[in-house]
Amino acid sequence: MKKQKSFRKLIGLLVSSIVLCSPTVAQSAGHKHSKQGAVTSTLCAKADSPASLKCGRGVSAVFDNKGRLWLAWAFAGHVYVNFSDNKGKTYSSPIAVNKTPEPIAAKAESPVKIVVDQQGKLFISWTMKLPKRFSGHIRFSRSIDGGENFSTPVTVNDHLEVTSHRFESMAVNDRGEVFIAWLDKRDLLAAKKAGKAYTGAAVYYTYSDNHGQSFHPNIKITDSSCECCRTAMTIDRDGLPIILWRHIFGKNTRDHALVKLIDKDLVGNVRRASFDNWKVDGCPHHGPSISSSDEGIYHLTWFNNAPERHGLFYAHTKDKGKTFSTAINIGNYKAAASHPQVLSTGENVYLLWKEFDGKQSSLMTMHSSDKGNNWSVPKVLLQSSSANDHPLLIHDGQQVYAAWHRRGEDYRLLLLQK
Repeated sequence: MKKQKSFRKLIGLLVSSIVLCSPTVAQSAGHKHSKQGAVTSTLCAKADSPASLKCGRGVSAVFDNKGRLWLAWAFAGHVYVNFSDNKGKTYSSPIAVNKTPEPIAAKAESPVKIVVDQQGKLFISWTMKLPKRFSGHIRFSRSIDGGENFSTPVTVNDHLEVTSHRFESMAVNDRGEVFIAWLDKRDLLAAKKAGKAYTGAAVYYTYSDNHGQSFHPNIKITDSSCECCRTAMTIDRDGLPIILWRHIFGKNTRDHALVKLIDKDLVGNVRRASFDNWKVDGCPHHGPSISSSDEGIYHLTWFNNAPERHGLFYAHTKDKGKTFSTAINIGNYKAAASHPQVLSTGENVYLLWKEFDGKQSSLMTMHSSDKGNNWSVPKVLLQSSSANDHPLLIHDGQQVYAAWHRRGEDYRLLLLQK
């Protein structure tokens, strides 16, 4: 009975997520769109609509070291990039990254990715859909001239059979080395051909040490990852990535795992990062978030739906995942609290997530000024009855912002106060 109850709660949360991300379903659920939003949504649905950030899907944002806000998003078979020099008041005209259109799987759980290095080089990744359902390739392009031109996209997974290579994360360090990790089912294919059992997917990564000009052969981190939750990545003090994902422990316990690279070609120990014991034979579509502080503290946030421990959680580790602080429950579970983000800047740590009351979504935040040990009360930043994406936390080197895309409306950038 507990398993059935947990699964019913999961279905309810997933339905809420669908309502939030689909304009058609949202309207049928009683959402009241603004007149402007409804008109724009109609325009976005037209095949010949011009590329517009309002109509974009899978929007990601990042600041460069000069304070310019860069955005990457998908529309009508293309990935586009544009920027703002005034914190989102106005935006440049969009530039197409891929000149030749291709089927792009860009949505809230798997958005287009954009990172910028210290020299202002732009790196873009996304998933190209393949003919088979739930299959794809990880694509990559770069600009070395400040976004004026982009390289011809390449596929970074070196296994090219039609299967799932999806849910990538990407990060760049101060040396301009680019790391990409994703979920991969090449080993599942091999197991099936050999008549062997295989659970879930695997986590693979690759890296470029020439500013994205080329990538090294793929390296497997581990087997038995969950198949459909986005991975998360951040760069540690030594310039090497920390990767977090939903993992399958034992027969079917879907908690989270973390790994720190020891060197670019050397994977460290995979460590369990959450202990909620959620046993579910299904795809939560609910990935985690991670941020590393200048002191080497890893801050984590995630969603789980076990009968005894469910909702959103936060914890941190000061010893690279050997031990973790006691996980705290955040958000209102009854309001479908979902898709949390975490960002640390020195001693300050910020949390961001969404809640849904059946009529509108609320953008929620909490703040810690002592490295995640104590937290402010939750605060509502913004409410919306429009279809909306998962929120993001970004910073410009001085201030932290919540970024929220609501399809058919202006992109919102909200300053977070300490």
